[in-house]
Amino acid sequence: MLDLTYDAPKPKTIAGATGDWELVIGLEVHAQVATKAKLFSGASTQFGAEPNSNVAFVDAGMPGMLPVINEGCIEQAVRTGLGLKAEINLWSAFDRKNYFYPDLPQGYQISQLYHPIVGEGEVLVELGNGTARRVRIERIHLEQDAGKSIHDMDPNMSFVDLNRTGVALMEIVSRPDIRGPEEAAAYVGKLRQIMRYLGTCDGNMQNGNLRADVNVSVCRPGDYEKFMETGDFGVLGTRCEIKNMNSMRFIQAAIDYEARRQIALIEDGKEVVQETRLYDADKNETRSMRSKEEAHDYRYFPDPDLLPLEIEQAWVDDIAASLPELPDDKKARFINDMGLSDYDASVLTADVANADFFEKVAEGRDGKLSANWVINELFGRLKKDDKDITDSPVSPEQLGKIIGLIQSDAISGKIAKDLFEIVYTEGGDPEAIVEERGMKQVTDTGAIEAAVDEVIANNPDQVEKAKANPKLAGWFVGQVMKATGGKANPKAVNELVMKKLAQ
Repeated sequence: MLDLTYDAPKPKTIAGATGDWELVIGLEVHAQVATKAKLFSGASTQFGAEPNSNVAFVDAGMPGMLPVINEGCIEQAVRTGLGLKAEINLWSAFDRKNYFYPDLPQGYQISQLYHPIVGEGEVLVELGNGTARRVRIERIHLEQDAGKSIHDMDPNMSFVDLNRTGVALMEIVSRPDIRGPEEAAAYVGKLRQIMRYLGTCDGNMQNGNLRADVNVSVCRPGDYEKFMETGDFGVLGTRCEIKNMNSMRFIQAAIDYEARRQIALIEDGKEVVQETRLYDADKNETRSMRSKEEAHDYRYFPDPDLLPLEIEQAWVDDIAASLPELPDDKKARFINDMGLSDYDASVLTADVANADFFEKVAEGRDGKLSANWVINELFGRLKKDDKDITDSPVSPEQLGKIIGLIQSDAISGKIAKDLFEIVYTEGGDPEAIVEERGMKQVTDTGAIEAAVDEVIANNPDQVEKAKANPKLAGWFVGQVMKATGGKANPKAVNELVMKKLAQ
């Protein structure tokens, strides 16, 4: 287990004219389910297709077309619930959420208000300095996505693209446990990380595959503790919902602005109206979109075209047995079994592709040395070239061989960096390159001693200075390494230099 202090961080406090205020935040994260077909049709979920090309009759709301549940979406929702340590409901049902909008051709959205497929769970959000917060998950339900209205192609017209209509979404609803903008971003980031490990959502926020509705309210210090004791939401203040946030940075900025807006209203003797708001990133402000609806506004009722969904515990158990190692467990293993620092383990487990790459590199090799090369040399170079690990010109097998050559003293650290550059730009087998280009480290003590003797003989003045100040011995080591083209074993050079200067 990770050595963390739970619930230690203090809530974000904002100083107002009449005293301090604290933030209370809950999130509804919409994650597109990673399946090739939609929730109730066989239409493709491919991103970037021609407008209205991925639309089945049922998606378009054609009369007489009946929905058929995609079992793959159900399995992915169950996997996500298990990954969040949540209760899986063996009996769930779908409801119709009724509203009109041009990109909702059925006139309703099929969702799960009363009986979601996943119940209560939790996620551990690390906040740095060994502190973390457990954020409670209230529920995860499945629902259809809506289409997309396009308003910027013609100033006099709006267009509708139904490609996203009917795409399966998991709505992950948190309790109001989040206490600041940074925590909110970290929570969304942790959900994204877990789902990417599970393979249930690709987490691509730019494409709209992961987005969040953020509920924000403010209260006085001590009121949140009263809420936790009594469950009375009234002490938390009136909340406003900021819709469709698809950027970690914007989530933080929107929360900060909205909290200060509410504080200013309250301190000015005005009322915070419960409503849905949008965030304008260009102006860094939220603005009113519509009054906040309640469930009865949508006239929810059980969908008459879909029977309740019943799944077997044995099926859930099989899914649980197939779950991959999740990021918290992997990080703990990297720290405990490989001796990595908390920072290095966090970097390497931040993304499942990075973690998999590192494990292949480190297999049978020194964990710390492997982590150093992956993080500092490879990640550093990839960042410079604006690439990610999937585009790496160096494979884990190639990098592993370079590290193996260092561990066997076949090459020095300096030569290893030259070798890495060759492999990165030209490719090839590192072991063969070392042989063909004569890059092997000189370990013959006789040859190294001859080089040391020559440097000492040619620099008598420097010898006297080094004898007076032993710290200057490093100069001789550098000269010998230079004379041998960096091929001499640095440890052997250092030992011989110290021995010769002591005579």
